[in-house]
Amino acid sequence: VQLQASGGGLVKVRESLRLSCAVSGATLDSIAIGWFRQVPGEQREGVSCISSGDGTTHYADSVKGRFTISRDNAKSTVYLQMNSLKPEDTGVYYCAASSRFTTVVVTTMADYWGQGTQVTVSS
Repeated sequence: VQLQASGGGLVKVRESLRLSCAVSGATLDSIAIGWFRQVPGEQREGVSCISSGDGTTHYADSVKGRFTISRDNAKSTVYLQMNSLKPEDTGVYYCAASSRFTTVVVTTMADYWGQGTQVTVSS
């Protein structure tokens, strides 16, 4: 399984970004996909994930109501729509996949990682 993350950039507070995670080597209904965020000196934390199978979604409390995760099976791509961005959303965002679990909410559940994409929210 290979993951390719893209879509990061520099935005201002309250603006939006959409991250994409292109997946190859597995179908999206057979693998859980999650987005993680990391800032320097801190551990990588789960932001959102979409389960394999029925596509149940999960969000960290800090992003509930602002971020939306979705998947396009035909394009084999998972998206993270990020609205009303805040400076504390700044970090490197990674997408990850798990074939062992139906969700991937913590790093230890991930089997595969994509490269990171930088998101910077300026005030």
